Amino acid sequence: MTYWNYREVLSRQDKLRRSVYETLRDELDSILINYALIDSYWNFRKNNIPYPFVQKRELKPRARVPDIEYEYHNRFLVIFVEDTIPPVHKKYIHFFDGNKVTKENLLQSSSIHFSKKYFKNLKIFENSNFALFLKDLLPVDYALLIQRDPTVKARNRYMLSHFHVRIDWPISDAAEDLGKYLRYISKDLYEKGDSYAEEIRKKFFEYYGLAATVGGRRTAAAVAAQYLRRLPCISTVYVVSSEARSLCRISERGLSRYTLIKITEEEIKDIVKNNSLNMDSFRENYLIDMSSESGVGIFQTIYDHTVHARPPEDGKLRELNSDLFWLTVVNQLLLPKPNEWRCPPLPYSTIYT
Repeated sequence: MTYWNYREVLSRQDKLRRSVYETLRDELDSILINYALIDSYWNFRKNNIPYPFVQKRELKPRARVPDIEYEYHNRFLVIFVEDTIPPVHKKYIHFFDGNKVTKENLLQSSSIHFSKKYFKNLKIFENSNFALFLKDLLPVDYALLIQRDPTVKARNRYMLSHFHVRIDWPISDAAEDLGKYLRYISKDLYEKGDSYAEEIRKKFFEYYGLAATVGGRRTAAAVAAQYLRRLPCISTVYVVSSEARSLCRISERGLSRYTLIKITEEEIKDIVKNNSLNMDSFRENYLIDMSSESGVGIFQTIYDHTVHARPPEDGKLRELNSDLFWLTVVNQLLLPKPNEWRCPPLPYSTIYT
């Protein structure tokens, strides 16, 4: 049961759109990893403050993130949709004329400060200055919305269409929607009582890799990801907070978290040996910083939902057991630097060691 169509059942026109979207998403991954992690790391270094690396235990399912806000860590929320969101959804995802990315709207916003003078059509993804323009808008409150440009029907062109986008769908509605999809309830969140409803709400956060006590951007990201299932296309939600210090990506592929990790000299030697790499090449292409004792790399944790967080094969109602895990780690990778084209991610199992 999926809310979106696989490539095999798409028309040739929609297959092309899917290809363009996925290619641009790869580029967006690189832009946001740079801003979320690498730029944040150098923010700390410039202010002579040790970077607060994410601990391995924080990457395990059901892990709790320390409730500490780090001033120098970048944060944002970005929604990237394969198609164009129909106006009927404006009730819960606020994209109106007043927050459309236009010169007039941007100049009226006191929270936006541009790093350079830009030219027209900056909001178009294929513009050479799009990445810089996007970074200038990332600090704005609420979400940025990138979607297909409906005014150009002859080609698949994507644009940053709206800023300051609020996600205004109630958490209880999102939890109810997921509970019905997974067949833990049939009609209503409270049909089995308040305590059962609260357990489903907690499991909703676990489904998206969050603790039930989080708020702000991370909650908005989970709610947005659940709401976007109503669209017959794929979408991707990116979120990073100053507490989590990691970039979370929610898509039709599931959940991934990108973090910075320290790699000791001995670990570097093992990685180079196990992957038949050249030491100098590894340091140049995989490490964003290197001291005399350790290096700093980009680490990706990929999660998958367990059978308890998937619709049952028989489609029958089932009882919720809160003790059962809904997420599991399925892959751990050490990534090359975002601008590196030739080098692939390297397998690097470290969370449970």
